[in-house]
Amino acid sequence: MTTYEFSADTDRIDTDWVHAILSTQYWALGRSRAVQDAAVAGSRSYGVYTDDGTQVAYARAVTDGATFAWVADVVVHPDHRRQGLGTLLVDGVMADLAGVRRVLLKASPEGHDLYRKAGFDDLDEPGAWLLRTLS
Repeated sequence: MTTYEFSADTDRIDTDWVHAILSTQYWALGRSRAVQDAAVAGSRSYGVYTDDGTQVAYARAVTDGATFAWVADVVVHPDHRRQGLGTLLVDGVMADLAGVRRVLLKASPEGHDLYRKAGFDDLDEPGAWLLRTLS
């Protein structure tokens, strides 16, 4: 039986694996390796690993560590889904961000239940948030 471990140790992040798995996700299609590496470097990165050290899940948070965080790129390898790793990953991220006043994420429709269990809810004032997108 495989055991899994959450880690906030950025030195353990397998950037080759992260780019490969994210390049298959609709929200990151076309993201270059250089852009992905810059995103990892500018974020707090988190992983879930098998007992032999293989990375099987990833998430990152862009944060000042005190008032705001944006959680992004939450992904679990398809071969390891439905084993509670999404919960392990998100709970670990939220523990690392404990005390941060606002944590935001854009959730895929299939992730809403997972995120709600972690304390996320709909924006109470969605009209107060603005977005600037560069093409």
